[in-house]
Amino acid sequence: MSNSMFSIGLSGLNAAQAALVATGHNTANVNTAGYSRQSAQIAATSGVNAPGVGFFGAGARVTDVARSYDQYLSLQFNQVQSTNQSLTAYSTQVSQIDNMLADQTAGLAPQMQALFSGVQAVANTPADTAARQQLISSGQSVANKFRSMDQYLTSINASVNEQISGGVDQINTYADQIAGLNKQVFMLSNATGGQAPNDLLDQRDQLVNALGKLVPTKVVVQDGGQYTVSIGSGQVMVLGDKAARLATVQSSEDPSRIALAVISFAGRAVEMQKNAITGGSIGGLLQFRSELLAPSQNSVGRLAIVLADTFNSQHKLGVDLNGKPGTDFFSSPSPGVSPNAKNTGSLIVTPSFLDTSQLTTSDYRLDVKSDLTFSVTRLSDNTIFNAADLSGAVPANSFDGVSFAFSGTASAGDSFLIQPTRTGARDMAVLVFDPAKVAAASPIVAEKTASNQGSGSISAGSVNASYIGSPSQLSPAPVTLIYNSATNQLTGFPSGASITVTQANGTTAPGSPYAAGSPVSYLPGASMRYDGISVTISGTPSNRDSFSVGKNIGGVSDGRNTLLLGALQNKKTIGSSSSFNDAYAQLVSTVGNKARQVEIANTAQTSLEVQIRSAQQSVSGVNQDEETANLLMFQQMYQANAKVIQIASTLFDSVLNITR
Repeated sequence: MSNSMFSIGLSGLNAAQAALVATGHNTANVNTAGYSRQSAQIAATSGVNAPGVGFFGAGARVTDVARSYDQYLSLQFNQVQSTNQSLTAYSTQVSQIDNMLADQTAGLAPQMQALFSGVQAVANTPADTAARQQLISSGQSVANKFRSMDQYLTSINASVNEQISGGVDQINTYADQIAGLNKQVFMLSNATGGQAPNDLLDQRDQLVNALGKLVPTKVVVQDGGQYTVSIGSGQVMVLGDKAARLATVQSSEDPSRIALAVISFAGRAVEMQKNAITGGSIGGLLQFRSELLAPSQNSVGRLAIVLADTFNSQHKLGVDLNGKPGTDFFSSPSPGVSPNAKNTGSLIVTPSFLDTSQLTTSDYRLDVKSDLTFSVTRLSDNTIFNAADLSGAVPANSFDGVSFAFSGTASAGDSFLIQPTRTGARDMAVLVFDPAKVAAASPIVAEKTASNQGSGSISAGSVNASYIGSPSQLSPAPVTLIYNSATNQLTGFPSGASITVTQANGTTAPGSPYAAGSPVSYLPGASMRYDGISVTISGTPSNRDSFSVGKNIGGVSDGRNTLLLGALQNKKTIGSSSSFNDAYAQLVSTVGNKARQVEIANTAQTSLEVQIRSAQQSVSGVNQDEETANLLMFQQMYQANAKVIQIASTLFDSVLNITR
C-alpha cells in the first residue's frame, strides 16, 4: 500500500509541477501579443482492483497542454478587424480631400468669385488698364488653383500606390512566415504523436491576424494542422509549406495606377481583377481610389474644362482695345485616352470635346468586339453605348459630350480607357497676358441714323458663335437697314445670309426664315438674326429711316462682352443644370458626406471590434489575478502531494523496522 501511496504522491507531484509550469508560462506571457492561455489537462490514472474490496485510484496523469482558443471568435475577429482596417484606410484618405475642398479661404470657390469680380470691374471701367490686369491676375490665380488641386490629388494617388506596394511586401513576408510555421507545426505534431505545439500555433494565428489587416483572409485547417490561407476573392496565398507571391504592376488599363498581380510558378506576373480585394487596408485604399479619388479628380477637371470652354467661347465673341477679335483666354484641355497594354492592333483613338455642358465625371472604356465593331461603357454606372447607338449620334461616334475619331487597324479584344476630364485641371493656364487684349467690347455697333424722322430705335445688338468666320465678321462694310413704310418692310440685309425673325413672344414670325437679301416684314420688337448677329428694332420708324449694323472699331469704353462673361457665373453650364458654384458645392458636399459616412461606419466598426476582441480575450487572454490564484492552488497541490510522498516514505520505514 505504501508503494502505491508513493506512486500516487509522485504522480500528483508531477501533475502539480506541470500545472505550475503552464501557469508560470501564462504569467510570463501576460503581455505577449497573440498569446493564448495554456493549461495542463490532468486526468485520473486508471485504478487498481483489490479483490473483494474494489478499485483503488492510482494517481493522476497529465494528458495534454491545451491552449484556450475559440476558432469561431478568432475568425469573427479577423473579419471585423479586416473591415475596420478598410474603413480606417478609406477615412484617412478621404479626409485629406475633404479638408482641401472645404477650405473657405484658400479653396477654389473664393478664386472663382475673384475671377468674376474682376470681370465685373472691367465691365464697369472697360478702359481701365489696371482693371484689365487684375482680371488677368485673377484668371491666373484660378488656373493656378486648379493646377495645385490636381497636383494634390495626383500626389494622393501616388501615395496610395506607394502604400499598396508596401502592403504587398508585407503580405509576401507574412505568407512566407505562415508557410514556414505550417512546416514546423506539421513536423512537431508528427514527432510528438499529434501533440499541438501551442506557442507555434499562436504565432501562426498572429501572422494570419496581421495578414487580415491588409487583405481579407480565409483559413482552412488541413490534415496535420496546416493552414491553407486564401485572400480576397479566393487567391490562395499559403498551401502547406508553400507560399505564393504578390507583386505590384502598372495597370494595363490605367497607366497612372498600380495593380496587384500574382506571380506564377513560372515567374510571370498575372494581373488580378480590380475588384478582387475588397477588405483590409489595401482593399480600403483600392476602394477609395476608384470610388472617390478618381471621381473627385474628374469633377475638378470637368469644372476647369467647362469654365475654360465657356469663358473662351464668350471671350472670342468680343473685341479688344485694338478692335481685334478676342482669343482664347484659357488654354483648352483635351480628353485623355490610354490604350490597354494588352492590345494587339494598331488602332488609334482620338477623342475631342463636342459639348462640354454634357460632360460627366465618369471614365469610359471603348471595347473592340469580335465583329470589329465597338462599344463604349460608362464606367460609373456600366451604361453601354453600342456601335449602332454611337453611329446614330450627331455627329457619329459621340457620347456624353465627347466625340472620337479612328485611325489604324482594330483587333478584336482591344480596349481603350477614355478619361475626358481627368487632366482638365492639370492643363489649365491663362493665355492672355496683355491687358489690351482682354476682349471687353462687343464686336458690333448698331445705331439709328441721326436724320431719322420716326421713333424707331435699334438695340445694341449681340452675336453668337455663328458670327465667328461669317461674312459679316470678315467684311469691313456696315449693313444699312432701310424702312419702307409702303410695304412695312426692312431692306438692306446682306445678300449672302438668310434672316430669321423671332417675335417678342418667342414664336417664329410668319415667312421666317427669309431668303438672303430679300425684304423682311417689320414687326416691332422682333429679333432679327443673320450671320450670327441679332438686333431688335422697335417703335414706329418713318419712311426711309435707316439703321446701321457694323463692326465696333472704337469700343474703348464698351464693356458689353464682359457683362456677358460675368453672366456665365450663374449660368447653368454644367450638365445643363448646374453653375460653376453649384457644381463645386456638389463636389464639396459629396466628398464631405462620404467622409462623415465612412467616419461613422469606422467608429461603429471599431466599437464592434473592441467587443469581439473582448469576447475573444475572455477565452484566450491571460488574467493575472486568475493566474496568481492558480499558482497558489497548484503550489498547495504540490505541497500536499509532497506530504503524501513523505507519509508513504515514513510508512515504508516503519514496515522495514518491524521486520528487523
